[in-house]
Amino acid sequence: MSSENASTTTPDPVTQARTLMGRGEMEAAGQLLVAARDVAATRLAAHNLIEEHFPLLSYGQWMGCPCQISEADDIFKFFAAHPSSLNPIRDYLADGWRTLSELVLLLEEVGHPLLKTRSVLEFASGHGRFTRHLVKALGADRVVANDVVVDSVDFSRKTFGVEGFVSPSVPEQVQWDKQHDLVFVLSLFTHLPASTWSRWLRRIYDMVAPGGVLVFTTHGAEAVFKQNVTLDENGYFFVASSESNAIDGQEYGTTFTSEAFVRARIAETLPDARLLKVAERQFWHHQDAIVIEKP
Repeated sequence: MSSENASTTTPDPVTQARTLMGRGEMEAAGQLLVAARDVAATRLAAHNLIEEHFPLLSYGQWMGCPCQISEADDIFKFFAAHPSSLNPIRDYLADGWRTLSELVLLLEEVGHPLLKTRSVLEFASGHGRFTRHLVKALGADRVVANDVVVDSVDFSRKTFGVEGFVSPSVPEQVQWDKQHDLVFVLSLFTHLPASTWSRWLRRIYDMVAPGGVLVFTTHGAEAVFKQNVTLDENGYFFVASSESNAIDGQEYGTTFTSEAFVRARIAETLPDARLLKVAERQFWHHQDAIVIEKP
């Protein structure tokens, strides 16, 4: 066999590591996987094997939560492709922890401390970038994950041990009767077309328990400025494009809204709700947070 043919049949490092693991040669397999974790083509496969079989080499051993990442995770793909990310796995996991800290500070400010919350629904939770950290703080029995993508919910159930349910793309068809002290919706209303924006607001608010709060985020003034978009006369702008590859762009694009638009939609859609706070740049330093309390 020529050297050229031999090179084309050499197994990739992850496959080689699996073979070594099957032989019980764990030290050699771990060395291969650590190297493969630094290569884009084998990064996630190597990472997930390390998290499952090599705790001393894992992120989980120092973060204290499950650190497996789904191959289908669009948010991880965003980090992996971003020019500023030198270590996409670390950046992705740390960003979920950042979200937890931002949420904790916000809820303390409005008098609804997270650690005293009995039940949290993370709506549009994706593949658990934030869910893993929420579970570490509260325990899996106090967290429910939701998404329109079936694989996202399945991954969160299996990996984090939470209850979860899948939403249809039509708000009124969501079948979930439970109510929660906190419903957290990070970066969904930043993607909704005008046809469903208020309808999702109404349906999600229905899942908040009396005395509980809904927290959701918007692309407000900071994002409008940074992206140089022009809002319409209602304070709204939508384009059918986003980082998600799993949802049709007409249903899930990129949305910008003024504070006046958000306040008007709340007033007309949720007349009984109490708007506790509009926190500018609360999440990721460019998304505003809206906190609504149900009487």
